[in-house]
Amino acid sequence: MATTPTTADQRPWRLGPRARSWFDRLLVAALLLLAGGHFLSGQPGSMVFAALEPLPLLWRRTRPFTVFLAVAALSVLQAVAVDTPTTGQLAFPVAVYSAARWAPRWQGATALLVGYAGAVVASVRWQYGLGATDVTAGSLVPYVVSIGAIVTAAWALGAAAQERERYVTSLVARAEQAERMAEREIELAARDERSRIAREMHDVVAHGLSVIVVQADGARYAAAKDPDVAVDTLGTIAGTGREALTEMRRLLGLLREGDTGVAPQPGLGDVRHLVDEARASGTHVEADLPDDLPAVPDGVGLAAYRIVQEALTNVRKHAGPAATVTVRVAVGQEVEVEVRDDGRGAAAPATDGRGLGLVGMRERAAVHGGSVVAGPAQGGGFAVSARLPL
Repeated sequence: MATTPTTADQRPWRLGPRARSWFDRLLVAALLLLAGGHFLSGQPGSMVFAALEPLPLLWRRTRPFTVFLAVAALSVLQAVAVDTPTTGQLAFPVAVYSAARWAPRWQGATALLVGYAGAVVASVRWQYGLGATDVTAGSLVPYVVSIGAIVTAAWALGAAAQERERYVTSLVARAEQAERMAEREIELAARDERSRIAREMHDVVAHGLSVIVVQADGARYAAAKDPDVAVDTLGTIAGTGREALTEMRRLLGLLREGDTGVAPQPGLGDVRHLVDEARASGTHVEADLPDDLPAVPDGVGLAAYRIVQEALTNVRKHAGPAATVTVRVAVGQEVEVEVRDDGRGAAAPATDGRGLGLVGMRERAAVHGGSVVAGPAQGGGFAVSARLPL
């Protein structure tokens, strides 16, 4: 299976540190071998300079401008002591290239200008050394142009390589930044998904358990007087437990690899089931629901369902056993949901502040551009009002 290359795989091929060190050593060794030709030809003075000039190139990558200055100084001394070219002067364009390649730009430009000046000096010196008696501008031009062209080519290659290095470095930095951003987006998406699953788990567990607790308490008190009521209540508890378990399996399926968790989610039409379930648990519920609830987007329908579910759960937790709750759903330009009770929910003891119920309601509504208002109702009790645009 093909894989996407990593940032490290996309870096251009380069010599490693050890290979670069050996390359420079071999370069210096080759120039030193050429210097031996001066000794064989009876020019020991030329051989000395031919041997000295390449040696600084061993440090051309770490101290490029210092190496250039050393090579240039040796070239000046050679021009004073020897009036003919030597093989060691091949180190000069290498030094110019190194300054343009690894030194700051102003140092590379300085090396280029020094190279041009050296081209003029070397041309004059060599003409006299080769036996010329009268040096004219016309005779200098070919030498100056040739040497200047070599210096320019070396500088241009080094400057281009430096520019390419900077460009590649910027591309690598950009790729690494994009990779970090992608990882951050994945992390944020995972965090959002965990929050969504936490809300779903809270809705399912809190609603199901609240129904089971209320039914179990009722069955415990009714069993002594009317066993048949207890049997019916236990059936309701079993049914509620199965539904909660089914929802839990669907949510856990989202966390298991290979399980898509695509079971149908509840929608606006399932609000009636919540009302019937609340009534079966002993809560006094008055419902104001359209006879035929129109179709709404799945996300909006699920949000409305979960808001009603959470509001009824809070009623069972806080409103008290004698509370009456009114559930109203209206659909027009938007879905309006209202759950109001006349119990003691507003006066109930405060929670630890870490509950997900009201936070989950508001987050669900905000996802669809809606809003949720929850708080004590006029005349007592508690009211939850939600608006979800279509």
